Amino acid sequence: MAVVIKTTLPNLLYKGKVRDTYPVGDDKLLMIATDRTSAFDVVLPTGIPEKGAVLCQISAFWFEKTKHLVPNHFISMASADESLGMSEDLARRAMIVKKAERIDVECIVRGFITGSAWSEYRRKGTVSGLKMPEGLREGDMFPEPLFTPTTKAEEGHDEVITIEKMALMIGKELTDTLSELSLTFYKFARDYAMDRGIIIADTKFEFGYINGQLSLIDEVLTPDSSRFWDVEDYEPGKTQSNYDKQFLRDWLDDQGWDHEPPAPELPQDVVEKSRKRYLEAFTRLTGSQLA
Repeated sequence: MAVVIKTTLPNLLYKGKVRDTYPVGDDKLLMIATDRTSAFDVVLPTGIPEKGAVLCQISAFWFEKTKHLVPNHFISMASADESLGMSEDLARRAMIVKKAERIDVECIVRGFITGSAWSEYRRKGTVSGLKMPEGLREGDMFPEPLFTPTTKAEEGHDEVITIEKMALMIGKELTDTLSELSLTFYKFARDYAMDRGIIIADTKFEFGYINGQLSLIDEVLTPDSSRFWDVEDYEPGKTQSNYDKQFLRDWLDDQGWDHEPPAPELPQDVVEKSRKRYLEAFTRLTGSQLA
């Protein structure tokens, strides 16, 4: 089974933690989701087979399904454009998108208290600086989803910011718009996924401008950018059955890793369990098999 860790096409424009981006003409980009994986904002030395294909194809699914909510940058899967001359291994992990001017904020929506929100709550009784009720259990559902933005760090760790700080960075009007869009998007996806046996505990969105129009960009509602829990096994206060990166995060924490480079190698059983979780998320949400 092929594992794509790096790409070697000409004119690499940008190499992210997971994606490699190349120019296609003047106004389009080729985004390849490799099988690299990151945790705690650090790229791990071990790839996960099929991961890139899952990330790319599940994003394409959501971009098509939600384009009535907000415009997005998706044009087509790379496999639909034979002129690119890409190998099958790369094409199934790649999409062609419109160029966008990115807004340097990650728009995170939390429907349930977990992850860094749970850590903050235990320390301070707050989530993203907002006072929370006493007695919450890890995994409890918020009465209403929370918008909790972070900075978009090119290197190192993203920083949690308040909505007030976000407004100082990009303006109050745009902050309000992104908050409303993110919450609307999350609620639509949450309800859709719930009918397919998956709870979207939290997720992140990125936005930018395409020819002056506010648009959804990057990836969307993938196992990398979201926490997916099993509906039937859901129980607040316990570890949730998940179909996302949390399994990897938990394993890395169990090794005593301090979340700073270099990250440890992943054993084969952890790689395979991660691969199966990503594939399960794809099949449940899309209703189809990975191409």
